[in-house]
Amino acid sequence: MNFYWGTSTAAYQIEGGATEDGRGQSIWDTFSHTPGRTVGGDNGDVACDHYHRSAEDVAMMAKLGVNAYRFSISWPRVQPGGCGPANAKGVAFYDKLVDDLLGHGIEPFVTLYHWDLPQELEDAGGWPVRDTAYRFAEYAAIARRALGDRVQQFITLNEPWCSAFLGYGDGQHAPGRTNGADALAAAHHHNLAHVLAAQALAGKQVGISLNLHVHEGDPEAVRRLDAVGNRIWLDPLFKGEYPADLLDDTKGVTDWSFVRDGDLAAGTLSFLGVNYYTSQVLTFGEPQTPSAWPGSEHVHMLGRGLPRTEMGWEIDPSALTRLLEGVHREYGPIPIYITENGMAAPDLTLDDTDRIEYLEAHFRAFGTAQAQGVPVKGYFLWSLMDNFEWAWGYSKRFGIIHVDYESQARRPKASAHWYAEIIRRGGLLGGTDDDPAHKVGGQADA
Repeated sequence: MNFYWGTSTAAYQIEGGATEDGRGQSIWDTFSHTPGRTVGGDNGDVACDHYHRSAEDVAMMAKLGVNAYRFSISWPRVQPGGCGPANAKGVAFYDKLVDDLLGHGIEPFVTLYHWDLPQELEDAGGWPVRDTAYRFAEYAAIARRALGDRVQQFITLNEPWCSAFLGYGDGQHAPGRTNGADALAAAHHHNLAHVLAAQALAGKQVGISLNLHVHEGDPEAVRRLDAVGNRIWLDPLFKGEYPADLLDDTKGVTDWSFVRDGDLAAGTLSFLGVNYYTSQVLTFGEPQTPSAWPGSEHVHMLGRGLPRTEMGWEIDPSALTRLLEGVHREYGPIPIYITENGMAAPDLTLDDTDRIEYLEAHFRAFGTAQAQGVPVKGYFLWSLMDNFEWAWGYSKRFGIIHVDYESQARRPKASAHWYAEIIRRGGLLGGTDDDPAHKVGGQADA
């Protein structure tokens, strides 16, 4: 079985070089430089200095043995204001990165949008405005012209739920706005942007990475958050329409007049990216505002006493199995890549055995889904290295490579050595209780 064993990163989290070579400002530059928005006032001006150290980082990946790397393009580095011609120096950075990856036998998976909207587009209204989707399609076409002769795998959007609902609903993420109607309009324009970008990328393998939610508890609460958390993306992608219960749940927030005939189209995906970290138990309570769940502000999330990561997220590997099997059952046998999975850990030493335990449990969880016929074709560990963790700044470490942010020295943790051995062996034996010989994952693509 050919299988992608990879790692994931995002441009604003690792690149730095924030004002170099014509790069424009993004909403995360603005947000992180606004007092009180990030832990410690941290920002991504330097981050991991990947902009100057990309060759070193690619060599580090090659030493791990990964055969795929999922990275994002900084939209304002390639198109500083979000429209107009490409910035040649910005394109040159990704051109060299792709060549370096291919030279080491590493398949590039290019994510076009990992939350760094050019600030000029936000000033013009941002994702709640339809024009942003058209600008995104133009940007996708630029990326295709620049890299499409060598890159086959493109991911249009990363976690549009976070971009729309944390960015415009409860304000935890950039641009920090708090309006439920704007959040729902932003969600629709992300869906439209995906359709338009997929058209611009015709002939390529096109996917999207969704942070799908796994909920238990009160059945009505579960239904509501499934609608505004999962089916708001999956139904347009696979059925070309929004679920009726979503429209009904949110009718007190918006009339959905921003949706036009022809905006949604099924059949745009070559593969589905799934990002998974945790699950929740739901109940009802007093409405909470601002909310990342417009129309369902009265739904609350409960803890279950499970072990937690440094992010405070409960560790529930079995929910990954349920998630993968549910998507496969409801939406059909599309190839699935786990495009993010990992944990934040204190990492006071390089001996991160807690991360190894987390990863092994999740490998077995997706292996169980594979054994049940779910076509999981790749796994991209989050993250290659410690980095700027959005509103948490540099206080959380997800990397299997430790980064000293002062010296920029990179050092592999125990989890890096462990992951390299998993890749070398072609997977993890003992994927399911009733089939101990089943191999989780598969042999890396040659």
